[in-house]
Amino acid sequence: MNFDQLIPQVDSIIQGSSSVDEKLLAICTLLEANVEYYNWVGFYFRNGDKEELKLGPYVGAPTDHTIIPFGKGICGQVAVSNQNFVVPDVSAQDNYIACSITVKAEIVIPIFVNGENIGQIDIDSNTPDPFIEADERFLEYVCAQVSKILS
Repeated sequence: MNFDQLIPQVDSIIQGSSSVDEKLLAICTLLEANVEYYNWVGFYFRNGDKEELKLGPYVGAPTDHTIIPFGKGICGQVAVSNQNFVVPDVSAQDNYIACSITVKAEIVIPIFVNGENIGQIDIDSNTPDPFIEADERFLEYVCAQVSKILS
């Protein structure tokens, strides 16, 4: 995948006039449609002052995981660690919350506003071990752009 082709489209969405949620959903749609191994793309955000994440806009199969406590699952761990988390094989993770039996791998990248972790992008893949460093760098870029509309 050549992520460079998606960067101008991400920038265009961020600079558009639609609402924040519409922009986030457009980014999810763009990524899911253009990266064949991105099968579920969504955003989670800190739920007010609570130590939990709340599901934001997403594209993919419906999920029961609309609230995730900090520390639980991959997303909850990223909320605590403030680090990218790439999971090549979800079945090898003890603290994994299964959303679907078809999911084989997951990548979660935190979103920072003024140095604070306020949310993350979460991507599930039905392909085993698909994520490479280019995915991380591209998604870090996406999160940096998203942070501009959240501050």
